Amino acid sequence: MEAEKWGRRIRAFRKLKGFTQEGFAKEIGISVSLLGEIERGNRLASDELLLEVSEALGITVEELEPIEDKE
Repeated sequence: MEAEKWGRRIRAFRKLKGFTQEGFAKEIGISVSLLGEIERGNRLASDELLLEVSEALGITVEELEPIEDKE
């Protein structure tokens, strides 16, 4: 369930910033299939990858964190 929340947030921010899955995967140095698994919530991104994602999106990891997890 936690992976699903993170995945939805990553997908939403990626789309908001105008990245395709392919373009974003290339930007952060992972495969499109791995990004797809993360966005669908089948896999939780490592802390290191979350940092890469947030940097590529121009936001902080805290901004990326699901709202429910902040409470």
